[in-house]
Amino acid sequence: MRVANFVPDDGTPTGDAVHPRDSGPDTPTSVARFNDTIRAFIANWGSVWVEGEITSWNVRGGNVFGRLKDLSTDASVSFRLWSSTRRRLAEDMKVGDHVVACVKADYFVKTGDFTVVVSAMRHVGLGEQLERLERLRAQLRREGLFDPARKKPLPFLPHCIGLITGERSDAERDVHRNAELRWPGVRFRTVHAAVQGDRCVPEMLGALQVLDADPEVDVIVIARGGGDPQQLLPFSDERLVRAVAAASTPVVSAIGHENDHPLLDDVADLRASTPTDAAKRVVPDVAEQRALVAQLRARLTTRLSMRVSHDIAQLEQLRSRPVLSRPEELVERRAHEIEILVSRGRDTLDRMLSEGALRTRELRASLRALSPAATLARGYAIAHLADGVILRDADQAPAGTRLTVTLDRGSVAAESLGEVPEDRARDRGDPAPI
Repeated sequence: MRVANFVPDDGTPTGDAVHPRDSGPDTPTSVARFNDTIRAFIANWGSVWVEGEITSWNVRGGNVFGRLKDLSTDASVSFRLWSSTRRRLAEDMKVGDHVVACVKADYFVKTGDFTVVVSAMRHVGLGEQLERLERLRAQLRREGLFDPARKKPLPFLPHCIGLITGERSDAERDVHRNAELRWPGVRFRTVHAAVQGDRCVPEMLGALQVLDADPEVDVIVIARGGGDPQQLLPFSDERLVRAVAAASTPVVSAIGHENDHPLLDDVADLRASTPTDAAKRVVPDVAEQRALVAQLRARLTTRLSMRVSHDIAQLEQLRSRPVLSRPEELVERRAHEIEILVSRGRDTLDRMLSEGALRTRELRASLRALSPAATLARGYAIAHLADGVILRDADQAPAGTRLTVTLDRGSVAAESLGEVPEDRARDRGDPAPI
């Protein structure tokens, strides 16, 4: 914080003020008188313009209670800004703004607290710390550390939760209490670390390394209660942010309150608004899970009952069919059909045999009528030469030729006596001689 144009009023404490020479071991002054002396001395100071960065901005009852930090050192001072003055300021005043303010020192006699009252304030530019953080945020975003695709999913029910938080802190109690209320069997491995100051980042890094190397730890929660944005700066440290991004175990960031937003929130696998919210999001609610199991069991029972009822109805329908109620009926019907077919086949076969016998007789009669045997039966004979040639001309059998004569029944051997005159044979009415 840089002081400019400081013009103190002349004068010294008056009235009932205490002077060092008026007090001693035997004549001590009261605390109230001592505080009155300080306030009387400070009251003579004039207003002064100071330059700094807003690190805290809390509105209560229309008034603002905040803190200004020097731009180059860790020096800071708390301030009050009354509602009447606030209405004259820009509406976009917030933590991280670089401002100049007209302040007047004030001292609370009752508590002995020193503060300044702001009568005017205006922007100078983006606070140095905020600008540095925004540059780092942009760089990490370009490197893909904020990419949702790289974030690891949390286990449904972690066997062991690693917790990094301050020793005997409210955040530790909140996480333990809310997690155990939701799932009584949850286990923790807690590593305590400083949550502000110069030791914060090194101790956080060491705790993260220990828990990330523990195979039993399924998820790591980094928790801290609310505080001044200046106190939350370690959770935007580049070393811590990169270590969380490189961790193989899922990391949950539970820093401050809903409106606090360190860089750790952006790179963590899950951002919880508060330590209490982290406990609720890391472990499931046993009551909800039991209700869900009961609901699923009821649905399963209903589905199974419906399926069994449907199958029973189908089975009853099948059993009621004639083919199953009287299976012999199908055999009887088939047997009757076979009897009809056999009877029909026999009739057809008998008819075919009768027709075949009749046809055979007709063919036999026709064959007999056309056969030489019929001619032989009428008294005719067939003469064959020795080589089997049928004798058709008398010239084929000159006298002395041996012949075979086939009759209606049997054959006889004969010898040709030569040709007989045709007219003599005709007169006798006999067949021509052989």
